[in-house]
Amino acid sequence: MDEKDSRILVVDDEQDLCEILKFNLETEGYQVETANSAEEALEKDIASYNLLLLDVMMGGMSGFQLAKQLKNSEVTAHIPIIFLTARDTENDTVTGFNLGADDYISKPFSIREVMVRVRAVLRRTASRLEGADEPAVISYQGLLLNLDKKSVSVDGEDVPFTKTEFELLRLLLEERGRVFSRQELIDRVWPKDVLVLDRTVDVNITRMRKKIGKFAKCIVTRLGFGYYFDA
Repeated sequence: MDEKDSRILVVDDEQDLCEILKFNLETEGYQVETANSAEEALEKDIASYNLLLLDVMMGGMSGFQLAKQLKNSEVTAHIPIIFLTARDTENDTVTGFNLGADDYISKPFSIREVMVRVRAVLRRTASRLEGADEPAVISYQGLLLNLDKKSVSVDGEDVPFTKTEFELLRLLLEERGRVFSRQELIDRVWPKDVLVLDRTVDVNITRMRKKIGKFAKCIVTRLGFGYYFDA
């Protein structure tokens, strides 16, 4: 399925925000519906959507509670979720990812940021669903990640990567151009029950740069913010 054929459900108790997101997503070619509460969302055929944009704090059932219910059902567990929230705390972010969220956007946000995140999540989901039809790979010029074999090659030469290095590079490549803070990288790559320091992220990034040779310059440090892949 073409990414732009995707059906998106926006769930937020701010009706104006729902309409703004609906308008801009439809301008990008997506099919969009809205719900102003988790309860209203549950009245819809949620399994028919390809992505949920889900507010965390709503009257009645919260976004976290709705996500937990959806992830516990075989019918809806596969649907990717992007949380929208005004509560930008580490605990909330961790809770969101522990519930199976694919991304987490803090309010206030720019529409452009939402569009980039939506495209990235739908692209990841599509590559997972393609499955065995063709090798699952992510590439940039001569840098190639084989998602099935969990291998990395540079200009055709295999390069040994640890699991952590592989997942870091995969994330940066999948969402190239997006700046990730160290905490975001920790939340997305490392196991939830492991204490990881910012310095650990830096060490892994340094090792990864050394391994990918001429592509090392593509992994850029944005001082005071984090890292991104500059393509």
